[in-house]
Amino acid sequence: MDVDGREQRPQETKRVLVVDDDQTVSDVICRYLEHDGFQVNHVGDGAAALTAVARQAPHLVVLDLMLPGVDGLQVCRELRARPDSVPIIMLTARGDEADRILGLQLGADDYLTKPFSPRELVLRVRSVLRRASGEPAPGRPEVLTDGDLAVRTDSRTAQLSGTELALTLREFDLLVHLMRHPSRAFTRAELLEQVWGWNFGDHSTVTVHVRRLREKIETDPAAPRRIVTVWGVGYRYEPTDA
Repeated sequence: MDVDGREQRPQETKRVLVVDDDQTVSDVICRYLEHDGFQVNHVGDGAAALTAVARQAPHLVVLDLMLPGVDGLQVCRELRARPDSVPIIMLTARGDEADRILGLQLGADDYLTKPFSPRELVLRVRSVLRRASGEPAPGRPEVLTDGDLAVRTDSRTAQLSGTELALTLREFDLLVHLMRHPSRAFTRAELLEQVWGWNFGDHSTVTVHVRRLREKIETDPAAPRRIVTVWGVGYRYEPTDA
C-alpha cells in the first residue's frame, strides 16, 4: 500500500522484442534492456520476428532493417497492419537514409543509426513506451477539436468525422502539439525538440511524419488546409473552423 493506505497495483514488466541478426549487437542490446528491468526476447530474422509477435505480442519491437529473408521494412509493414499497432524503434546503418525515411513512412515510431549508445537506446525505449502507455493525464481530460476532427489526449484517440484514426505514437504527439498552438509557425528543429525530445537529429523525420499526418487528416493532402507549409520556416496548424 502507499502512504494513503491505497493498494498499489504491481507494474507489468514490459516485454521488448529485439530483432537483429548481429549476435554481438543483439547481446549488448539485450543485456542493457534486461538490466533496466525489461523482459527481452531476441530473434535473428524477419520471419521469426513475425512469429514471435503473433505468439506473444511485445510492448515494443527494436527492429534492425537489414535482416536475412524477410527484411525489416517488410516486418514493419506487416506489424503496422496489425490492430494493436505495437511501437517500433528501427536500427539503421549510417548510410541508409532512404530506408530510414521509408521506415518512418511505414509507421516506425523512432530510429537509431548504428553505431549507437546502448544507453541511448534504453532511454528511447522508455520514452516510446511512456508515450504509448496512454495513461490519463491528471485533471480534466483534454479534448482538442477542429471542425470534424476531435482529439482526446487522455485516451490518446483521434476521430475524423466520427471515424477513429490509426495514428502512430509520434503522429499523435505531433498532431496534439500543433493543435495546441494554432497558427504558430514551427521550424523542423523546434518540432524535433518539442515533440521528439531531441536537440539533434535528421529533420526529415519531421517531414515524413507531417506527410503521413496530412494523408490521414486532410481532404486533399497535396493541398493541405490544416497543416500548412511555411516556406523557409517549417509548418503551422490552421484551424478549419476559425
